[in-house]
Amino acid sequence: MTTTESRPSAGGPSEEPAPVVRTTAGAVRGRREEGLAVFRGIPFAAPPVGEARFMAPRPARPWDGIRDAHAFGPPPPQDLGNLGGPGLLDVPEGDEWLTVNVWTPEPDPGARRPVMVWIYGGAYKLGHSGSPGYDARRIATEGDVVVVSLNYRLGMEGFATIEGAPANRGLLDQVAALEWVRDNVEAFGGDPGQVTVFGESAGAGSIASLLSMPNTAGLFRRAIVQSVPGTFFSDALARDVGTALAAELGLRPTVADLSTIAPHRLTSAGETLSAKMLQRVDRWGQAAPTVTPFSPVVDGEVLPTMPWQALRSGSAKDVDLLVGHNRDEYRLFIAMAGRLGRITDERAASALRLFAPGPDGEQAYRAAFPEASPSELYERVQTDWLFNMPTLHLAEAQRAGGGRAHVYELTWPAPGNGGALGACHGLDIPLLFGTYGADLGLLLFAGAEPSAEALALSSRFRASWTSFARTGDPGWPAYDDEQRLVQVLDAEPEVRAYPEERSRRLWEGYEFLPLPLL
Repeated sequence: MTTTESRPSAGGPSEEPAPVVRTTAGAVRGRREEGLAVFRGIPFAAPPVGEARFMAPRPARPWDGIRDAHAFGPPPPQDLGNLGGPGLLDVPEGDEWLTVNVWTPEPDPGARRPVMVWIYGGAYKLGHSGSPGYDARRIATEGDVVVVSLNYRLGMEGFATIEGAPANRGLLDQVAALEWVRDNVEAFGGDPGQVTVFGESAGAGSIASLLSMPNTAGLFRRAIVQSVPGTFFSDALARDVGTALAAELGLRPTVADLSTIAPHRLTSAGETLSAKMLQRVDRWGQAAPTVTPFSPVVDGEVLPTMPWQALRSGSAKDVDLLVGHNRDEYRLFIAMAGRLGRITDERAASALRLFAPGPDGEQAYRAAFPEASPSELYERVQTDWLFNMPTLHLAEAQRAGGGRAHVYELTWPAPGNGGALGACHGLDIPLLFGTYGADLGLLLFAGAEPSAEALALSSRFRASWTSFARTGDPGWPAYDDEQRLVQVLDAEPEVRAYPEERSRRLWEGYEFLPLPLL
């Protein structure tokens, strides 16, 4: 049910009617903003605290009357010092972390517009759907679609392996949010049979997981996976990391022990362990340099197998897939560590030995990129291992399983820092949302007004993404094993054979497996 009501305003006796929508838990009142109806902070599950802490999400508690849906819900517990950017120092407080937000051209149940559900990234330990960089008004307006964003549990609350708790609680939160979309989005003007999930980095890894999980059947029809990381933990590694996390607090990794620590205090364990992870390469292998102790866990139940294996077996053959990565993904992390142009050959050799595929991986990379400097080799192998090859292999697995996939690569360089960051990790977010002056956009665009070139590319992103959400076609051919055509997104976009052919050949036949405990 959807209604509108006039409410008093400071500027006169009434303002444009406020939209009211009835959800399965109760009625919510949104706001009219720039031609859209916007609803924020709607609970899709009960607060995961008290007896519900570390458990699978439970249904939202019903409410009486009409609930104002004007403010974003509080972010899940995390190190708020990492949530920089305008408007985020004043984050709301409370334990209602599990909320959704809706941008809709009109909450008309008969409209049945395509629905796009955004899942944020942040190394599975950071993120908030209320971040200014995720303001979805341009996507909803230009694409005439309904956009939903959601919060999910992060860090120890969402992803640590804890005795007595289900694994991958953050993923279970995402499933609960998608069930909310299925049950409620029609009242907001959306079509529950035409849902597209889209996400970047850890959000893309989450979607790759959702494509593999048996309890997501029918919850979405299409998926857009931007820079999917290949890092998934084996059960043994996850248990060892969970033990180390609890030990930072002098506790055991059990629900009984960890429940004695308040959620916002529990985040300190992840922060302190992250700083020590490089000391554990001999035990945690490739997981250690990622300096995040959280990833989806291939536990055999919530997440039965790796996404690449699941897609190859046909788990998502009926889901339209759009996947892509940025050419210079890892350069952002090198820059944030203050190491741009300062990588020694010794450090490059160490990275090649750890990440390159096969026993002769270092020599193979040096032979494939004979002109590359130590910095370029260091960046290339980590870009390939962490993002680019997992992304490409996901498309190939989808094809092998009987499905279709469209592939893109972003090669347009970020204008900030004199272009030194190139087409780095995260650049696709401000381009897609058009939020150049918020969050990561502040770094990548250096606070400058976007150029006409940037605006045109940004518009192309939204047009392609919303076209895919509507029809399953982003505007270029599906990927195949012969021509390997991809959309290269640059100042002059073109469709051409996959540009990173040297890397593709190096990783051909490689199988992404859960990261082991050594």
